[in-house]
Formats: sequence, structure tokens, C-alpha cells
Amino acid sequence: MSEEKNAIIRLKNITVKYQNDIILDNLSLDIYDKNFVTLLGPSGCGKTTILRIVGGFLSPNSGQIFFENKDITKAPPYQRPINTVFQRYALFPHLNVFDNVAFGLRIKKLSNKEISYKVSEMLELTNLKGFENRRINQLSGGQQQRIAIARALVNHPRVLLLDEPLGALDLKLRKEMQIELKKIQQSVEITFIYVTHDQEEALTMSDYLVVMKNGCIQQIGTPIDIYNEPKNAFIADFIGESNILDGIMHKDFLVEFLGNQFVCVDKGFEINQQVDVVIRPEDINILAPSKGKISGIVESVIFKGVHYEMIIDCCGYKWMVHSTKAEEIGSLVGIDIKPIDIHIMNKNLLFS
Repeated sequence: MSEEKNAIIRLKNITVKYQNDIILDNLSLDIYDKNFVTLLGPSGCGKTTILRIVGGFLSPNSGQIFFENKDITKAPPYQRPINTVFQRYALFPHLNVFDNVAFGLRIKKLSNKEISYKVSEMLELTNLKGFENRRINQLSGGQQQRIAIARALVNHPRVLLLDEPLGALDLKLRKEMQIELKKIQQSVEITFIYVTHDQEEALTMSDYLVVMKNGCIQQIGTPIDIYNEPKNAFIADFIGESNILDGIMHKDFLVEFLGNQFVCVDKGFEINQQVDVVIRPEDINILAPSKGKISGIVESVIFKGVHYEMIIDCCGYKWMVHSTKAEEIGSLVGIDIKPIDIHIMNKNLLFS
């Protein structure tokens, strides 16, 4: 992700157990300064547990947490330069917008002049200027979310933790807030660690993704890297849509699946090694039956707005295909895939 000297948070060999269940399994992770890092994975994979450990709300059974090379494993939350925005914003309904944002500053006993300046600065940043005297129940969900962010940022933390803060918003507002959050992070230039199970949300906002499953890190990388070059079938299936087939790697650059051999760009596998073959729906080309490498029958067509989603039965496998042109249900079509769009990976590969 960056050079090691720039790591602001380092988790080293973290294990968390609850009774007989392992929540985090000897996990190590470096978070680098001024990055928007998203912890992504299905429910129960351990991503919120990481957030709680970084924030100081949970102690690991073993392992260490470092902040700028200082061991903070046993430091309570108030001694860490870290703030948290929760899914439920935990705003004070009896206080107006100004007083909600100013709450932490008053705890620090700052002067009224300093408080006024800092709160105004944060309200400007979060597009809430002019809302100072509004009550919380007079605001929309998106505005309440901005207040929670402003309250967390007004103390100028080095790291902001965000635990699925957009989960309660409707789709349109959630998409708008994704853009706003990224702008805010770039403006304040601090580290954001964001938790979500929404793949599109993660791809939209993040500098780096940490994809998790069963308490282990599966892959770390940029959104483009993880989407285009998933390390295993789980990631390929979880991040976007994928066709995942059993294959045999006969030799470098040659793979067989569905009884046909295809040229690919992968190498370094054993001769005749069994592999997973991953092909994205948008990377499949529909041709005349005689021109395709393989052919199949169109079983269904669904209009998705920007493309049609088709299911094509080919050699007993149900292909998902995305195309801007719809084929007729029941028609015979050819399928072709470019070598660069065929992704080969080891079966059951874990990355940690």
C-alpha cells in the first residue's frame, strides 16, 4: 500500500475469540496515513471487530496494536487520537446542531471563541452552514449523518473510524453521501477506516480495500486491482458478478474448461493443475453461433438499466452475460472470451 515508514496503524498477530469461536485469526494489517481504507466482507467476517480494536472498545486475546510505532494495545479510547462514526449516529436529540458538534470541544474546556470557529469550520466542510440552530428531529437522515461526521472531525483526530454509517440511508442519498465522504476525507487529509459489506460502496470511495472472510484477510489492494485481479474465487464472487468454472491448466497460457481449450495470459501453474476460472459477465462477447468458441441457448433476459443481464445455457453451465444488446430468449448464440479476460487462480487460496 505504501512504504512501511508511513504506516499510521499496525495490527500485529491479532486474535480475538468468543467462547469457542475465532473472530480474528492471527491477523496482521498495516493502515497507511491519509488513505481511505475499507474493510469489506460478509456479515460475521470480523471487520467491525477490527474497528473496535483500533478504537480501543475491545481488547484482543493476543497480539498488539501500534499507532505510529507506539504500542496502544492497552490504551483506552480517550487516549487514542481516533474518533468513530457509528451506523446509529448517537446524536443528542435535546441539543441543536451547533451544540451536538461542539460537545467534544466543551469537554476539552476550549474557549467559546475557539469552539465557535471550529464548529463553523466543520459545518462549512459538511455543507451544514446555516443549520446551527436546527433540532436533530428537524433534519433528514443524510443531514444527521453529516452532523455525526462533523462532531467526529471537529477534534481533529488522526484517524476516523466509520462503521457502516450509510446503512440507514436510501439508495439515492447513500450514493450522494459516498461522494461527499470521499471529498471530506481528501479535504481534511486524515486516515479513514471504513466498514461495509456493500461492494459498490467500497469500490466507489476507497484508496485500498481489505477483503475479509472468516476472520482472515483474503486480499489487500486498490479497487481496480481487486476487481480485475481477484486472488481467489471467493473474492471474484463477492466483488461484483462472476462466472466461476472448474478448469485444468494444461500449461502456461492454456486452460481447459467446459471441454474446450482457451488461450489465457496466466502462467506459473503446474501442468494439468486443477484451477478456478473466473470470467466477468461484461467480458463475454456474444457472436453468431458459428463464430463463437462455444455456443449456448439464451434462457432469460433482464433489463438492468445500463445493460441487459442474460443467462445462457452452454454445455450444462449457466453463463451470466452483461451486454448492451439483448438476444432473443430461446435463440442459439456463440460465446467468445479474450485471453486477457480469462482469470486463472488456485483453488481455495487464502491470502493473509
